[in-house]
Amino acid sequence: MSLSKLATILIFSFTFTIASAKAQDQTQSKAQPQTQSETSQAPATPPAPPPAKPGDVASPDAILAATYDVISGPPGRRDWDRFRSLFLPGARMASVRKGKDGSLSARSFTPDEYVAIGDAYFTKNGFFEREASRHADRYANIVQIFSTYESRHDIKDPTPFARGINSFQLFFDGKRWWVVDIFWQEETPEAPLPEEFLPKAH
Repeated sequence: MSLSKLATILIFSFTFTIASAKAQDQTQSKAQPQTQSETSQAPATPPAPPPAKPGDVASPDAILAATYDVISGPPGRRDWDRFRSLFLPGARMASVRKGKDGSLSARSFTPDEYVAIGDAYFTKNGFFEREASRHADRYANIVQIFSTYESRHDIKDPTPFARGINSFQLFFDGKRWWVVDIFWQEETPEAPLPEEFLPKAH
């Protein structure tokens, strides 16, 4: 789910805002003594997602198709309730980033944080992403998928502006499928996509 350079800037800005808020909270908490009940409270339970469309979560094929579809479109708002409905409560998203010094890092965020980043970008920019190839492994109720993606600014663009791999982890609870995690890395000259993850020639 590669975004453009603008989206990268938004991610850094968003991360900085979160870090600043956390630092301020920590400073305030040190100034105020905590009671026993405050220090022993369990972590908050993630909120339940909106109800999903049955067709979006009926199979691994369906939930991947819905994930790509919901973020794709011309400039404008996306159906973020549909987006949230695909994710297991507590799910994470992450992307590999390359710093100016060439160092690599992985930035992790929640689906809601992705919404905050993506909403500002998608409102002003067309973005279409499709799956070009897939490698999947399944055991019982869990599936892991390497989904090769192609990103375009317009659905009619002959070539993508970015390619990479979305690594999905899915869970089936007996009734529906959930996205547990999406971790992606964009293709670069230093890290081209291997042949086994490219579309098969016909």
